Amino acid sequence: MITERQSEILSRIVQDYITLAEPVSSQLLEKKHKFGVSPATIRNEMQELADQGYLSQPHISAGRVPTDKGYRFFVDELLNGSPATLPAYRQANPSAHSHIALSHWIEEITKFLAEESSDLVLGYLADEKIIWKEGWQDIFDEPEFLEPGLASSFARMIDDFEENIEEMFLPEIKIYIGKENPVSKDKEFSIITAGFNGGLFAIFGPKRMSYDKNIKLIQKLWEKM
Repeated sequence: MITERQSEILSRIVQDYITLAEPVSSQLLEKKHKFGVSPATIRNEMQELADQGYLSQPHISAGRVPTDKGYRFFVDELLNGSPATLPAYRQANPSAHSHIALSHWIEEITKFLAEESSDLVLGYLADEKIIWKEGWQDIFDEPEFLEPGLASSFARMIDDFEENIEEMFLPEIKIYIGKENPVSKDKEFSIITAGFNGGLFAIFGPKRMSYDKNIKLIQKLWEKM
């Protein structure tokens, strides 16, 4: 369990790390956010969060970055502890329910989600086993992919997902962070999926993806189905 103040500090660290792509220091937190406590207290709270597994320190002199557990806490707070479940698969609602209309709709929505999220987005038409992918250029512009081998790991994770795509067909919005990935050995990424009656959308990115923005994109899409 963490305190209300620790929860606020953790959320700020996750948000700042998503924005900056750099470890977050106690000095930055104290300067940017008015917690009403001393820098020493902030450092002590960060250490406590690290001791509980919510933060890690990549280098001795660096600030802290969220762990999978830290991201999970942040995402659960975004969802207010309630998973975005649905009683049944949503029915996609393009102008006409022909395969051609549905195929075109999924293709267009895949492009839209990729443009808005700046992550890689996969759209899947179940009946015809057709897959669309958009956003390769934007995703590889993320600083994480400067690390040798990470781009290959990401591509391998996408392949693993496609091979197991039927297992991901769930009537809800699901968020898999790092080690939670059920279909791949590559655990450095996050996935948001949303199944509907006829197909699936999935957003892929580094664990530093903008969960807030991406969840809202999926939820807005759901409202229009």
